Amino acid sequence: MTPTPHVLSGAVFTGTTTFAAWQYQLVLYSFAVAMFALFAGAVYALATRSEISKRYRPASLASALICGVAFLAYALLVVQWLRGFTATDDGTSFVPDPGLAVTPLRYMDWSVTVPLLAAELFAICTLARRTSAWTRFAALGSAFLMILTGYFGAITLGGGDPTTPLVVWGIVSTVFFVVLYVLLWRPYRAARAEVGAEAGTSLRNAVVLLFSVFGAYPLLYLVPLWAGDDSAGWAVTVQVLFSAADITAKVGFGVLVHKIAKLRTAEDARTEAARLPDLYPAEVWISGELVSLPADPAPVPAAGGGASDGRPRGEHAATGTPRRQRRG
Repeated sequence: MTPTPHVLSGAVFTGTTTFAAWQYQLVLYSFAVAMFALFAGAVYALATRSEISKRYRPASLASALICGVAFLAYALLVVQWLRGFTATDDGTSFVPDPGLAVTPLRYMDWSVTVPLLAAELFAICTLARRTSAWTRFAALGSAFLMILTGYFGAITLGGGDPTTPLVVWGIVSTVFFVVLYVLLWRPYRAARAEVGAEAGTSLRNAVVLLFSVFGAYPLLYLVPLWAGDDSAGWAVTVQVLFSAADITAKVGFGVLVHKIAKLRTAEDARTEAARLPDLYPAEVWISGELVSLPADPAPVPAAGGGASDGRPRGEHAATGTPRRQRRG
């Protein structure tokens, strides 16, 4: 017997669910805005990689991959939405084709991008050699299993009441959710202990943003428990909020991570640029100031053509730190 799809918070639509024209257009608008924002996020991550040291560039690469994968997913969602509906004769409402699936594609996107978000946080918090391979593997595995088990609950195949599998798989997914939070909290605490005040504040903001958005997804997952099986209003609400959450978690988090990477690059440069010049760009803009990093460890002639004072080029005489030039 062919399984009967259930309607779960807009995951699968049936021919009995009718959307007002404004509801249809609102969801399409949210898909298109998210698609363009994610494309811009991917380009930004790639274009600004040279602003940070090689040590933190894996975070930029992860951000570009996250935004790129999500961009492709939203491009498919836009096509699916445009092709999967039939307008009524008067054009005031839209009826989805039977079995039109939307949320399953989101879970396929998240199965790749959520583990990459965990990898992005690891890349910016600690050096790879200081974080055990087991911890990173466990965090990425927990992220994937959190999404996979949530997918099993959200997309119910077979007859009967969908509430039971929704709750059971939701509980299983929550276990991995908690494990992921614990594993991500450890590198965050280690990084806060070793970075400066400004980088620490930005890192805290990034982690709060990421953890908050991660926490929003389970709330949307539970919408079917009170929304009913055939609610166009709830389906629209969930899809719009999912789009907003994706922009925040993937583009917003990526921008914050890039700022942290620049701050950490400037901090590291004060002690390592002369010894490891290949790790650092020539200049770093941070907090409105241009930090000129030492080009090489060669001595610089003293003022007036006298003997060298032994400091690398670009350092202040009094402090020995990289010179700063205020942005005009």
